[in-house]
Amino acid sequence: MLRIEYRTIGDVHILDIEGRITIGEGTLHFRDAVHRVIQQGGRNVLLNLAGVTHMDSSGIGELVSAYTAVGNRGGRLKLLQVPPRIREVLTITKLDTVFEIFDDEAAAVESFR
Repeated sequence: MLRIEYRTIGDVHILDIEGRITIGEGTLHFRDAVHRVIQQGGRNVLLNLAGVTHMDSSGIGELVSAYTAVGNRGGRLKLLQVPPRIREVLTITKLDTVFEIFDDEAAAVESFR
C-alpha cells in the first residue's frame, strides 16, 4: 500500500511518500497525487522518498512522467531523501543527471528560490 501526505513550505509542495511505488495501484496513486498538485497550480514539487520501500521499473517511469508533467507546466520537480537502492537505479539509468536529489529538506526547499 502506498501512502502519500501533502504539505507545503512557502510555494513548495512536498509529497511525503511511504510504501511501494510499483505497477498497478502504487503507480496510479502516485500519478494521481502528482497531478492533483499540478492541477492546484503547484509548480515547485518536492518528492520525499524517504519512506519508499520498493520501486519497480513502472515506478521509475512514473517519476520521469511526473518530472515531465511538472516541467511542461513551467515547474520543477526535485527528489528528497532517496533510499540507497532507488538512488542506485537512478545512477545506473543516468537519471541522477536529470533529477536534482537532496538529502536535506531545508536545502531542497531553498533550492526552489
